[in-house]
Amino acid sequence: LWSAPRLAQLIEQEFDIRFNPRSLSAWLRDRGFTPPEAPTRSPGARSDEDRGVARHRLAAHPKKARRQDASLVLIDESGLLMAPLVRRTWSPKGQTPKLVQKSGTREKVSIASALWVSPRRDRLGLFSRTLVNGYFDNWNVAAFLEALLKELAGQLIVVWDGGNMHKGDPIRGTERAFADRLILEKLPPYAPMLNPIEPVWGWLKHSRLNNFAPHNAIELNERAVAELAAIQDDQALLQSFWHASDLPLRLTLLS
Repeated sequence: LWSAPRLAQLIEQEFDIRFNPRSLSAWLRDRGFTPPEAPTRSPGARSDEDRGVARHRLAAHPKKARRQDASLVLIDESGLLMAPLVRRTWSPKGQTPKLVQKSGTREKVSIASALWVSPRRDRLGLFSRTLVNGYFDNWNVAAFLEALLKELAGQLIVVWDGGNMHKGDPIRGTERAFADRLILEKLPPYAPMLNPIEPVWGWLKHSRLNNFAPHNAIELNERAVAELAAIQDDQALLQSFWHASDLPLRLTLLS
């Protein structure tokens, strides 16, 4: 959901313009934007339109991967800020716990992750890289792709969204340099529910890093790297992330 801090982070990443979230809220209100509460729906209650988009736009990718004996890779980026996600926790009655948070800082950790499926559809894997106090522009994403190509053998069909970090000369250069191994495909627009990396972010932020108040971005990075490294080959958990998405792909592994 588009909170002011998230919008401020996106604007800084895309346009290198910094907004204080409070100032941004006032700026948006002056231009007719309001923050209404978003209606909720269960993960299984996807609209017919969502399912139609998935069926028509994505059905060709796994078929192409199967024909070419290629790994199918879903990629996405996210960010972690210093302010912890606060959730309920048990404590003695009358002794409300306090989280000591570092304030007045722009420190952050950016993460890029790839959830991949082997050509035989018998193994899943998670590959991640982080940047401390930086963000994944198209140059850093190109470097991430090259690192992924070194990690995995054979051909890769990479599926990701149409964000600016996935476009431009660095991406085209990497695509040309690895034309014999790399094929890039786009997800349908406005369809995060089709990317199984999204549940990874939810697991990391809501389950593993909630109530965690780091002293600095380096500590936050170390914790995030450790959490992601611990599950990079956890087949049961990676399967659950895939099942939590709407990606229409039958896998021997996920039967």
